[in-house]
Amino acid sequence: MPRDFPWTLDIIIDDHIRLMDALGIERFHVVGCKYGGTIARAFAARRPERVRTLTVIGTPPASRPGGEVIPALVAEFEQHGLRPWAKRTMGVRLGSDFPAEGAAWWIDYMSRTAVSSMIGFNERINYVDIGTDMAKITCPTLVITTEQSGLASVEENRDWQQQIPNSRLLVLPGNSYHVAVTNPDACAQATLEFIAQSE
Repeated sequence: MPRDFPWTLDIIIDDHIRLMDALGIERFHVVGCKYGGTIARAFAARRPERVRTLTVIGTPPASRPGGEVIPALVAEFEQHGLRPWAKRTMGVRLGSDFPAEGAAWWIDYMSRTAVSSMIGFNERINYVDIGTDMAKITCPTLVITTEQSGLASVEENRDWQQQIPNSRLLVLPGNSYHVAVTNPDACAQATLEFIAQSE
């Protein structure tokens, strides 16, 4: 994407709505991992008539100020590309138990993202505040994190999770925040059980 693409959460949500309309699916279960969980929470809050259940896995806090972080990231991406950033942050993303060859694959994968896309995303989307959306989520909601996530503590996750009516928090062992990758079986099983119990 070009750096100046006018990203908003509502543009992304509307894209998903158009896809589901094209598929003829009126209501559906929404699962979002990492930043996808931010999009998913905004989706459930702003289009509640379309969402049956919501599951968010290893997602950032609802309010995450960008402040000095965004300009620093933009400068780093412009000067060095994405590889140094991906390499520097991969340990926090994937935790201490993830295989080294798997981490190397993720570094290569993330490094292929266009710098312009990453800058535009960080400037307009990555640190957007969705705090006021939490109380508007009406569907059953499952929040999954780890005991020592580098993205947010269990207490920080509980703070915004408890603002969502009819929600629960599941804390898995480990210290990754990309828990859908580091513990996919537990995340999938918990999500499927949650959906079944919510039907």
